[in-house]
Amino acid sequence: MEIKRARSIPSQDGPSDWFTGSVRLDSLFQPKEPSRVAAARVRFEAGARTAWHTHPLGQHLVIVSGVGWVQQDGGPVREVRPGDVVWFPPGVKHWHGASPTEPMTHVAVQEARDGSTVEWLEPVSDEQYGTGAEPDES
Repeated sequence: MEIKRARSIPSQDGPSDWFTGSVRLDSLFQPKEPSRVAAARVRFEAGARTAWHTHPLGQHLVIVSGVGWVQQDGGPVREVRPGDVVWFPPGVKHWHGASPTEPMTHVAVQEARDGSTVEWLEPVSDEQYGTGAEPDES
């Protein structure tokens, strides 16, 4: 058994190549053989978001606090709130982040393939982000 104390988890600024706006990353754990699972807590200030990206084996997001927006390529921007769980299938181009007016925190869980959990692509433009979230119909 291993216990990683909360105060021992280092926090870092989200790299500008991967994020727009103010983002803090806390790597919760990396894969330990034979497991391939990694997780991070990501805190987005209002208006902050990821770049477009994909995951070779998919990604789950567990929304912890605030109000967020998520979008997969070709689909509408959707609003997410605490307790929501989002699944992006393997290889699906997507982004996620905070709404323009409220911060959002999520825990991201993904698996590594050949040592990689993500492929980063181009930034989400202000125009793409500015389209806004569609009302929740579920």
